[in-house]
Amino acid sequence: GRNGRNGRNGGAVAVAVAAAVAVAAAVAAAVAAAAAAVAAAVAVADVDVSDYAYEREWGCVGGAGTDGRPRVLLHAAPRTVAVPLEIVRDPRELRLRVEDARRDGRRIALVPTMGYLHDGHVALLAEGRRRADLLVLSIFVNPTQFGPNEDLARYPRDLDGDLAHARAAGVDLVFVPEVAAMYPDGYQTYISVRGLEQGLCGASRPGHFAGVASVVAKLFHLAQPHVAVFGEKDYQQLAVLRRMVRDLDFHIELVGVPIVRELDGLARSSRNAYLSTSERVDALSLVRALGRAEALVRGGECDTGRLAAAAREVLAGAASARVDYVELRDAETLETVARIERPTVLALAVFVGKTRLIDNRVLTTTSI
Repeated sequence: GRNGRNGRNGGAVAVAVAAAVAVAAAVAAAVAAAAAAVAAAVAVADVDVSDYAYEREWGCVGGAGTDGRPRVLLHAAPRTVAVPLEIVRDPRELRLRVEDARRDGRRIALVPTMGYLHDGHVALLAEGRRRADLLVLSIFVNPTQFGPNEDLARYPRDLDGDLAHARAAGVDLVFVPEVAAMYPDGYQTYISVRGLEQGLCGASRPGHFAGVASVVAKLFHLAQPHVAVFGEKDYQQLAVLRRMVRDLDFHIELVGVPIVRELDGLARSSRNAYLSTSERVDALSLVRALGRAEALVRGGECDTGRLAAAAREVLAGAASARVDYVELRDAETLETVARIERPTVLALAVFVGKTRLIDNRVLTTTSI
């Protein structure tokens, strides 16, 4: 009867449904496995976009940008597949990438470095990551800031290590240009911040700050950052760049990050790698000299001549140390001062063996 036929039909339907569910489950499992494989591959693979032509799309959603130019963007669904670290070598490509980011309303942070990254650089990257949606790290050993007898040829380099640090810090894009790309044949334009580059490191490294200011200005034009992050160990450099930004109307926020030190107080520096075991011990005389001057200021000493002499006395106790300069300057203008009546920076440059190290500390009296 009808009920028997209905029963047989119902059984057939149940079997069909069960089969369909099984097939769907198998498909879902396959999709999940494929997604996991893609995520794993993307998570470990950096992308060097210089390997792709500018006109080529690669994984781009939406095709050309709003201006009609093809976009070279990796697409990943939020919280599903992590976008890998991207490596850019051509200045034109960097410019295209950041222009796309700015059109999308993203805030860009730039951390310029010469590579051989250490914990001090990691602190800069962390600050940049905190302040922006797109974090750009530049790695470029800039020849124009080295003098003829300085350590350009032997400056430490470790790109693989740098990329590992960048990956761990959440960097989105690493700019690694060649010298010829930054300084093409016929290049002859340099920026001089005349007052602030005088004295201190500028006296013993003529032309150094013109090289620094010029390459940083180029990086600002190429990366178009909203914010740029620098370390306060290079105190004069930060002062020079802040003045350049003001004078040339760069619409960029410059952020200084406090000095990162080893457990024993030595300021982190890529050049620490040059130090022998005994020189590494003598290098601690810099932080001891700063500490001696700071203790005297806390005790009421305000005469900068006596404070400099006390610092030099400490440095003289290190066998391999040779003083380049020990100076106290106004912390903002870098003008020389006779007494500490406002924040004053005690700046040191010392050769330990053949390695030139710098350090500083801002001193204030309790009455300021």
